[in-house]
Amino acid sequence: MPRERTAYKELRKAKKRHFRNITTKSELKTLKKSFERLIASKKLEDAKSALKVLTSKIDRAASKGVIKANAASRSISRLMKKLSKVK
Repeated sequence: MPRERTAYKELRKAKKRHFRNITTKSELKTLKKSFERLIASKKLEDAKSALKVLTSKIDRAASKGVIKANAASRSISRLMKKLSKVK
């Protein structure tokens, strides 16, 4: 266990961050699944709007440090590629 007050505070902050990161990652996974369902059912207009929301969420997660910048860029690139294949 920590000895100093600041160490206790760091533990509390780490728990908050951990919870926030998990929620964000879960939300991203859910949005990706719904996007892929739209692609599979050939609903292009809905898929485009879903992709716009998804890319914004991915970029925000990367800027907050939840996921790394290159991982965000790679996933956005792959999603764009999936959409363009369907067209």
